Amino acid sequence: MSIRTEELLLNVGPQHPSTHGVFRIVVKLDGEIITEADPVMGYLHRGTEKLAENLTYTQIIPYTDRMDYVSAMTNNYVLVHAVEKLMQLEIPERAEFLRLIVMELQRIASHMVWWGTYLLDIGAMSPFLYAFRDREIIINLFNELCGARLTYNYMRVGGVKWDAPEGWIEKVRDFIPYMYDKLEEYNELVSGNEIFLARIKGIGKYDAQTAIAYGLSGANLRCTGVDWDLRKTQPYSLYNRFEFDVPVRTGGDCYDRYLLRLEEIRQSLRILEQAVEQFPAEGEIMGKAPRVIRPPEGEVYAAIESPRGEIGCYIVSKGKDKPYRLKFRRPSFVNLQILPKLLVGESMTNLITILGGVDIVVGEVDC
Repeated sequence: MSIRTEELLLNVGPQHPSTHGVFRIVVKLDGEIITEADPVMGYLHRGTEKLAENLTYTQIIPYTDRMDYVSAMTNNYVLVHAVEKLMQLEIPERAEFLRLIVMELQRIASHMVWWGTYLLDIGAMSPFLYAFRDREIIINLFNELCGARLTYNYMRVGGVKWDAPEGWIEKVRDFIPYMYDKLEEYNELVSGNEIFLARIKGIGKYDAQTAIAYGLSGANLRCTGVDWDLRKTQPYSLYNRFEFDVPVRTGGDCYDRYLLRLEEIRQSLRILEQAVEQFPAEGEIMGKAPRVIRPPEGEVYAAIESPRGEIGCYIVSKGKDKPYRLKFRRPSFVNLQILPKLLVGESMTNLITILGGVDIVVGEVDC
């Protein structure tokens, strides 16, 4: 008696809890081994870049909130930073401090969302509750600052929309030691757990040459030993004033990416410690920007380090109040390109572990 076997074609998504958005992967299986993987994107495409051609620069800012909606503050910043670079605007010190503080708070909040949901995806419920409990403190700080919890529309060309309310900086200062303690708690709870280590150690591994070839950035690049963080290598805002380390590991697997993001939380807390101590007691929150933003004719590219890697904004200006062309380099989209290479040859049980380790936000993938 002969046994006939055939490969199985399986759709993961687009409605799947572990893709955290409308994203589909078509996988071909030989038993439980993935022989082919094809990511299917576009379910959340909204044509942001084309819409921007018919919007003023200020009107584009809320659209950036909705790309990486887990890290809206950094999206706000990359757009206004590009316009300011083209216009050669000087930003008041107090405004720049506020920008830096909210971006580092956002980095922490983003990594907490990742930590909680990643562990939930691979079978641990409690860390998800811990992470969202502590993230709520940051969300409340943002709510107090600008009246929004997720999409902030906070930054403006030349500064920020709202000043810090009375006592807000003190609340940020109080949050720092609290979060240091919780970070230790996170590590004790999960990082050495034998079941957790068996699920992620050695999974989704690649080397530095592969990472560079695919254009990876953020933790997905630094986990291979490449020391590249735009806050250090191409400093912007006020980052060159502060002491902090760029976490780098060499294993190149899901476990190293996990450890890197936790260490990035610690380094963000170091930056915040220094920023709240040096925060100007008074000052303007808007520079001398015209009411109607009309950058001179030309083109510009500005890039910053978001929680997911290098996010960039390319603008072509014809000297009008709307861009002739606007293009975003979205790290989630770029980092996702390595997924088929990581999945082929792996067990189907590791698919979600690998996808979660890359850390994508579907709103940024599709844009």
